[in-house]
Amino acid sequence: MSTTVYFVRHCEPNYKNHDDSSRELTQKGLQDRQFIIKFFENKLINHIFSSPYKRAFDTVLPLAKQHKLNIITVDDFKERKIDNVWIEDFKSFTQKQWFDFSYKLTDGECLHDVQQRNMRALNQLLIDKDGQSLVIGSHGTAISTIINFFFKSYGYQDFENIKSLMPYIAEFQFNKLDCQSISIHNIFTGACHEIYSI
Repeated sequence: MSTTVYFVRHCEPNYKNHDDSSRELTQKGLQDRQFIIKFFENKLINHIFSSPYKRAFDTVLPLAKQHKLNIITVDDFKERKIDNVWIEDFKSFTQKQWFDFSYKLTDGECLHDVQQRNMRALNQLLIDKDGQSLVIGSHGTAISTIINFFFKSYGYQDFENIKSLMPYIAEFQFNKLDCQSISIHNIFTGACHEIYSI
């Protein structure tokens, strides 16, 4: 029996709040959560997990209420730590990280670090919840590093292409720990793009 994992990238956050863990959703972000509920209205969900960061947790909160499920936070699913200071030239920093997975600032994480801890958490869920359907509230960079783990050619330009899409849903199909396919759902248009399949 296959395991389905839906990574839900958070809705639009308030970038005026520079604290990564407490950054809340904008009014638009709060409203856009209805599209997530609609996407899942005829789909089975056994469990909902989330990054501990507020914007990710709040993105899947109405879905959890709709399906009468608790949200279990998993620290390893949080977004990459950039540094202890706000980065103004985010695009240049992002390029450096994607072209060198070991590049990081003094108090930050490299993409390899982010990928390793996200994969550690994902693999544990795949073992514990084999054959079930899981939703995980997550972040753009974190999700992209997971895609890259299974599909190595997924890189900077792919990340850039969907960076502004908030939220989106990355659907993974697994047989045990083996990834069978990855698809990106644009929940605003209904478009689905399969980016990996064995």
